[in-house]
Amino acid sequence: MKLYSYFRSTAAYRVRIALNLKGIDYSLIPVNLLKGEQKSDWYRAVNPFALVPALMLDDGSVLSQSTAILEWLDETFVDLPLLPADPLQRSRVRAMVNMIACDIHPLNNLRVLQHLTGELGLSEEAKKQWYHHWIELGFDALEQQLVQGAYSVGERLSMADVYLVPQVFNALRFDVPMAAYPQIMSVYKRCNELDAFVQAHPDNQEDNPAV
Repeated sequence: MKLYSYFRSTAAYRVRIALNLKGIDYSLIPVNLLKGEQKSDWYRAVNPFALVPALMLDDGSVLSQSTAILEWLDETFVDLPLLPADPLQRSRVRAMVNMIACDIHPLNNLRVLQHLTGELGLSEEAKKQWYHHWIELGFDALEQQLVQGAYSVGERLSMADVYLVPQVFNALRFDVPMAAYPQIMSVYKRCNELDAFVQAHPDNQEDNPAV
């Protein structure tokens, strides 16, 4: 498999974690979002949405959108399931996944932030205030919903953790105060003790200029 990725992309980060957790071999194809490579002809031929990630399967099929990719991975590689068998727990996991993927992340991704400072002419400080507002609104709710335990939903790792960790990474990168979220930070730190999360971390990606 080939994963088209950008080292700081929240959505690509999720897929890297899931591939690592499942023990799936893949090659990484960097797509530099800051240079606009996602809009290039060569990448649009892979993914017409011009977004990362995209996962090219061995037969040449291409999957896009991180949630669809993760669900396909979970249905195809059934060892270490990321969705609980219990319907109630599975619903809780999906609720957290959707809160992050639909309510938090879209308001703070790169193209939105670039639009704020570009077309709308907002200052860097105003952009930061925007970012903090939507992160904190989402994290206030998530902190209350996390079931007490080692991970986001009890004692088992789930898709909710795969989504939470990249979102917390970005929150820390933008200096969001995290003292109000002890449960979120506890889960974040515990997950980052696992090799699958460490290997997926932006600091450990080959397209990270600092590597």
